[in-house]
Amino acid sequence: MQPDQEVINRWSGSAPYWEKHSEIIRQMFAPITHALVEDARIGSQQTVLDIAMGPGEPALSVATLVGSKGWVYGIDPIPEMVEAARRAADRLGLKNAQFEVAFAEQLPFPADTFDAVISRFGMMFFPSPVDAVREMLRVLKPGRKMALAVWHFAERNPFHYTLSQVIDRYVEPPPLAPDSPDAFRFAMPGKLADVFVEAGAIAVSERVFQFAIQVPISAEDYWMLRCEMSEKLREKIAVLSKEQLGEVKREVIESLREYSTDDGISFPAEILIVSGAKSSPAQMSR
Repeated sequence: MQPDQEVINRWSGSAPYWEKHSEIIRQMFAPITHALVEDARIGSQQTVLDIAMGPGEPALSVATLVGSKGWVYGIDPIPEMVEAARRAADRLGLKNAQFEVAFAEQLPFPADTFDAVISRFGMMFFPSPVDAVREMLRVLKPGRKMALAVWHFAERNPFHYTLSQVIDRYVEPPPLAPDSPDAFRFAMPGKLADVFVEAGAIAVSERVFQFAIQVPISAEDYWMLRCEMSEKLREKIAVLSKEQLGEVKREVIESLREYSTDDGISFPAEILIVSGAKSSPAQMSR
């Protein structure tokens, strides 16, 4: 099953902005990259797959970690994201990273290829999460690990709710169908872990990872960054009058005051990291 065209169009429209802000995004989510590396047990000289890597992260950071004798593949269903990742690798002079257009449910790799599989904020948008995890397990080497990061509850992540609480007072959010693609689709503890188990992963574990999202820009620039990163947000504010938009922006910037620092904005954040392993032939025969 492939993502529907509406989802592809939405992310295609956001790709130029994700590339524009790629360095800030890398900094904001660097702690998650480190946590995924730890939970997937990624080390030097390994071959790693990053699924739904957007304009290149965390694949580019992992490529530096595994070194010249390691290799990182990144896949994303959005061609514009893949092109952005390739440009970033060229700028960084990375020779051990390769990026392809592909879907999580149909990975273009032989079985038992990778030492680790990771994905940061991609799982929430896959049409068939169980099929995606089965594919990840297929391409993993026996005994090796995969680790995926998803958002915990919205109310524990002011990175999201400082904007949504304001905008939702002006534009009522549409109701979401059960289990529809959404940033908080797997916020409930245990939900993604159950998907891992259903797909056949072993040694499944889940942890809450708390960190700070450091945004090294002003509140006004943050408002612009978030508007550009999110197609859904742009759609919402497009229906506002000029006066309403000005008021929304004023209220958002005011709500960001409590998170402002001398170096920009710092949000407390919580995500869930779910990991699991591929069984070895000996384990499968038991």
